[in-house]
Amino acid sequence: MHIGVVFPQTEFGSDPAAIRDYAQTAESLGYTHIVAYDHVLGANPNRPGGWQGPYTFETPFLEPFVLFSFMAGVTQRIGFTTSIIILPQRQTVLAAKQAATLDVLSGGRLRLGIGLGWNEVEYQALGTDFHTRGARIGEQVALMRQLWTQPLVNFQGRWHTLPDAGVNPLPVQRPIPIWFGGHDERVLRRTAYLGDGWMPNYRTPADALPALETLRRLRAEAGREQIPFGVEARIPFGDGDPEAWRKLIEGWQAAGATHLSVNTMGRGFTTPAAHLEAIRKFAEAAGVGESDQ
Repeated sequence: MHIGVVFPQTEFGSDPAAIRDYAQTAESLGYTHIVAYDHVLGANPNRPGGWQGPYTFETPFLEPFVLFSFMAGVTQRIGFTTSIIILPQRQTVLAAKQAATLDVLSGGRLRLGIGLGWNEVEYQALGTDFHTRGARIGEQVALMRQLWTQPLVNFQGRWHTLPDAGVNPLPVQRPIPIWFGGHDERVLRRTAYLGDGWMPNYRTPADALPALETLRRLRAEAGREQIPFGVEARIPFGDGDPEAWRKLIEGWQAAGATHLSVNTMGRGFTTPAAHLEAIRKFAEAAGVGESDQ
């Protein structure tokens, strides 16, 4: 079981020294990876037409490719996982180039989690179509995998045209693993047919079981049931109860999860030091780093 941490960027602040300490502490404790997720901008709730969503313009987010490039430079082993990058609001070739560069600079430590997102304001600001995002993401994945494995690519799709060109340098991982986030049945179908793994956001293994069964059925339908496939769940730090963590870890293992990440946000921690103490406590209680994960 690979156990990582969710970088608590909405609560952590942007002090480079503190971010360095977080990455190095997570690595020294034996965590296998650091997770960060993506919002390019936040909306004003008082904008014309109003706004509803879990994040606003007052919520801080560091861009994951840049954040992980910084962390890669101050660590040696720990992996980096986007969970998720909102891929359809990004230019596909540029995102492929950024991911390849990060993979090179980190020595092959990137796992790319992707999803559709829910914030239409971001799509508008980035000049992309919110309403075709589901249809476009499959073509994006196909193009990115070609760009990561071939020095020259000829590609003609519905939304992308690439006439005999390629990215250089190619990534260490050819291709970089792509995992999908989301729960909609259309997302599960894309995950089953295209993905290397799935990142559910269910609170308990029992909640996730119907979707996991759907994924197994769809993977068999696609003839991909023998291809390695991962599942990454999140465990809330909650009240800091090791017994609650143990039950969740055992439950997710029984459900087939290959990766877990502990989330320390939303517990009232007001300083980077408090988040560091929380991941230390979880590592000690969960036996992180005590065995080959």
